[in-house]
Amino acid sequence: MSPSRTATPYALRPAAPLEPAESRRVLLTTGSSDAHTWNLVHLQLLLEEHGHSVLNLGPCVPEQLLVDTAQLTRPDLVVLSSVNGHGHLDGLRAARALRADRTTRDIPMVIGGLLGISPEGAEQRTAELLAAGFDQVHPDGTDPSVLLAFLADLPVLCTERAAA
Repeated sequence: MSPSRTATPYALRPAAPLEPAESRRVLLTTGSSDAHTWNLVHLQLLLEEHGHSVLNLGPCVPEQLLVDTAQLTRPDLVVLSSVNGHGHLDGLRAARALRADRTTRDIPMVIGGLLGISPEGAEQRTAELLAAGFDQVHPDGTDPSVLLAFLADLPVLCTERAAA
C-alpha cells in the first residue's frame, strides 16, 4: 500500500511546461540579516516546478553581492524572502542598492514573508518598501499563486544572458 499524499496550503498543482519565451529567470535571496534557508528552498522548488530558472543566493546576502549578481545574471525578477522579522529593514537596504545602480535599477523586485516583528506598522512598512522600489510586497501567508501570476505577466528582460 502506498502512503497517501495530502495537500499542504502551499501546494499548487504543477503547471504545464512553459515555453522558453514564458520562462523567467529569478534571483532569489534573503536579506543580509536573515539566516533562514527553508523558505528559499521552498520558493526555489515552487518556481522551478512552474518552469522558471532560479539562482538561489542563499541566506545572509550582503547588498553588494546582490547587486553584483544581478548585474552578471540580469534576472527577470529579484525575490527577497524573510523569515526573521527584519525583512522590512533588509529589504529597504537591498532595494536602495539595486535601484542606485544603473544596470539593476529597472529589474522588478518582490519581497515577502515576515517583514516586521509585530503586526503593528505593517501598512507603513509596505508603503516604505514600495517607495524604495519593490513592485510588490507580500505579507507572511500570501498565496504563492500571487507570485506566479506576477511572474507570468513580466516581460523577459534579456534574451542573451549568462547562465544562472
